[in-house]
Formats: sequence, structure tokens, C-alpha cells
Amino acid sequence: MALERIQKILAKTGIASRREAERMVIEGRVTVNGRVVETLGFKADLSKDHIKVDGKRVKDFEPKIILLLNKPRGYLSTVKDPKGRPTIMDLLENIKWRIYPVGRLDFDAEGLLLLTNDGDLAHLLSHPRFSIPKTYLVKVAGVPEEKKLTRLERGVMLEDGETKAVSCSLLRQREKNSWIRVVVTEGRNRLVKRMFSAIGHTVLKLKRIEYGPIQLGDLSFGQFRYL
Repeated sequence: MALERIQKILAKTGIASRREAERMVIEGRVTVNGRVVETLGFKADLSKDHIKVDGKRVKDFEPKIILLLNKPRGYLSTVKDPKGRPTIMDLLENIKWRIYPVGRLDFDAEGLLLLTNDGDLAHLLSHPRFSIPKTYLVKVAGVPEEKKLTRLERGVMLEDGETKAVSCSLLRQREKNSWIRVVVTEGRNRLVKRMFSAIGHTVLKLKRIEYGPIQLGDLSFGQFRYL
């Protein structure tokens, strides 16, 4: 094998995403042939070099795994939780590969969540530069006027900068609440909830149904399938 940057090797082997691998290097947790890697530009050859993370040997490449999970409400989109709260990994107990979520869904959100050990794919799907569309069904308190939904498409200012929806349309309404279909390309924390708060409507329920070309379909809550 050819020489590759150390963070790319760690991502390919499923140790972590590219960004997480960079953090491991910066924290001094990665060694090559017994020496701590001190720069992100360091290159190694997995077939020849003795690479360790936290003292454990990085093994040969695992098969690339991609899962689509229908995340229920009440689970954290993380591998571990120091407070012992339920995580998505509790739903994937029989998966032997070391996988991690692509992006997040809030604890009280549900729907399509991708998990993988492919660091390059995770980077492609989650980095803002690639603007991958994500589609949500959103139940909000009240019924937003059309001009408010148009405002979301034109852009609203949040505490961490301006954002806008690719599209935003009213699906159905009742006396006290309504369902909206919204498409965004960013992955900021609690983005959709904060967008609707900016136009005066509280999000009561949030469900992701599409991530790029991938659709949730009729997968049951807590169930997953391989892609």
C-alpha cells in the first residue's frame, strides 16, 4: 500500500471519522512504530507500519458498512453517553463492526439516521461544503402563514449566523398545530427547531425522512437495514 495521511488511514479502517481522527492525532493518542504522531500531515503505510490508537493496534481494513436506522425518540445519536442515557448503539447490539453516526438527531427527534465505519463517506455526507439535502417532517404549534414559510426559504438570522431552507411547504393543518415539510442542507445543532422558533412556532415533533437520495421508507422504529 502507498503512504497515506494518518487521519485518512484511521478513517478508512473505521476507527473514527476523519475529523475525529484528526482530534486523536492532536491529542497525542496515535503512535506509528512506537513514536507519537505530532502532525496531521504525517504519512504512514498500514501494510508496513505498526500503528496504534490509545495503545491498541490498528488492524487491517474492515469491510465498509453503512446502516440506515429508524431512530426512535428517547435515544442519543452517539456511541456512548457518560450519563448512561440510552443511545442508538443500544438498538445495534448485534453489530460487530465499529460504526458511528453520520450527523445527529436530537434526543427527542426521530427518523432516518445513517451509521458507517467509512470515514471518507461520513466526511462527504456531513461536511457543509457538499450541501447534502436533508428532508424533515415537522409538527409545529399553530399554523404558520405562507409569508413565514417564505421567510424561512429566504433566510432567517440565528444566534450563530444566517440560515435558510431549500424548501418549506405546509402539508396539513389543524386548529392548534400543523405539519410542515422542510429541506435544509446544513447540519447545525438543533437547526430546524431554531429556524421555526425564529418565526414564532415551537416544534412539537421532528422526523427526518430523507438524507440526500436515501429515503426512510417503511422501516419500523428501532429497526435498521444495510445499504
